[in-house]
Amino acid sequence: MAQEIELKFIVHPAHVDALRATLGGLSAEHSAPRQLLNIYYETPDKQLRQHGMGLRIRGDNGRYEMTIKVAGRTVGGLHQRPEYNIELEKPELDLARFPAEIWPEGLTPQAMQAAAQPLFSTDFHREKWVVTHGESRIELALDLGEVKADEHREPICELELELLSGNPADVLKLARQLVSQPGLRQGNLSKAARGYHLAQGNPAREIKPLTLLKVPPKATVEQGMEAALELALDHWLWHEELWLRGNGKAKYQVQEAIGLVRHTLALFGAIVPRKASTRLRGLLTQCEASLASEASAETVAYGAEQSTARLALTDWLVSRGWQPFLDEKARQKMADSFKRFADINLSRHASELKSAFAQPLGDRYGDQLPRLARELHALRLLAGVYDDTVALFWLDNWQGLRHAIETRQRIEIEHFRNEAISQAPFWLHSGKK
Repeated sequence: MAQEIELKFIVHPAHVDALRATLGGLSAEHSAPRQLLNIYYETPDKQLRQHGMGLRIRGDNGRYEMTIKVAGRTVGGLHQRPEYNIELEKPELDLARFPAEIWPEGLTPQAMQAAAQPLFSTDFHREKWVVTHGESRIELALDLGEVKADEHREPICELELELLSGNPADVLKLARQLVSQPGLRQGNLSKAARGYHLAQGNPAREIKPLTLLKVPPKATVEQGMEAALELALDHWLWHEELWLRGNGKAKYQVQEAIGLVRHTLALFGAIVPRKASTRLRGLLTQCEASLASEASAETVAYGAEQSTARLALTDWLVSRGWQPFLDEKARQKMADSFKRFADINLSRHASELKSAFAQPLGDRYGDQLPRLARELHALRLLAGVYDDTVALFWLDNWQGLRHAIETRQRIEIEHFRNEAISQAPFWLHSGKK
């Protein structure tokens, strides 16, 4: 078993030559391009996918390798997950050769062997550079080719940084050098994820409006903050992908995701000092400026501003960059119950909203939009500790007010304002008798 730690970037085709020149300038062991053909397998009822597993056979110049990847953690395109590799004499599955303990309850290698069939393939040329960076050996692989499922296909133009040995932080440090130039963007859609999508008929990917943050029942405050930032980063990457694929409405969701990062930092700001996120917040400001321009999706998404900010957020999450700034009192608060934190802050943020909209504002509703957006984001991050139906109904009235203000529907504004401020709290310890 190996622990795969790799960071994936999508490369803009127009920047491939410049990237290759940059990589060629590194002090590295270079390997010329070679063709890799991968066949991915799945059962008719998608059992492997449901358990977060991926199964493939790779062909490389007459050599074959069977690989299974099991569920791990993915943060902003940084994949950390166990994988098992078995050399084969011929390109045929032999699942009994994997360790028995990798199979989830209810799955057996015999049953999977009988049911698994080829689902899609990836065919690409891989050029590699192996560098020593910091304390680590890192492989950089430039992949050019396509993923195919029946008549559907999609180009592959990717750069993967894989930690061969050493410290994951060095992968992120090397990546920071690379994204200082345009042409790279983090992508959390792996080759396998795109292959599965094509195998389903390549349906249009849909916008996913922000909803409630869900955390485990006994999550700590720190775990809640991490989950909130991961939610924002996933939302950012997903909708940037949609925007690049021609869905103009997805740009708004990218802006929402960046706002959610800001508002998460503010929500936990009483515990995490502002100086812990100074650089990150500065980068977010640059991102917001590029999104406010008339620049194309490609210019923005592959620009150095967006790439640097996304990578900084990924680094902050993976390295827990806030921890060196915490004193003992703050550490204790971070270890406290997120549920208790949510109860206290739901009351505070709801009170601020009701105070802001207690009276009709006439022509001044637009002035309150930034506050309303900030409070709505905070409430979404907190309300998920309660029943979804009740919490979403309560939030829908405030969201309706926001939409009515944005679209200047005067009658709707007053309707939603009255509904929103008259709602009873759904959370505990609200102070309401």
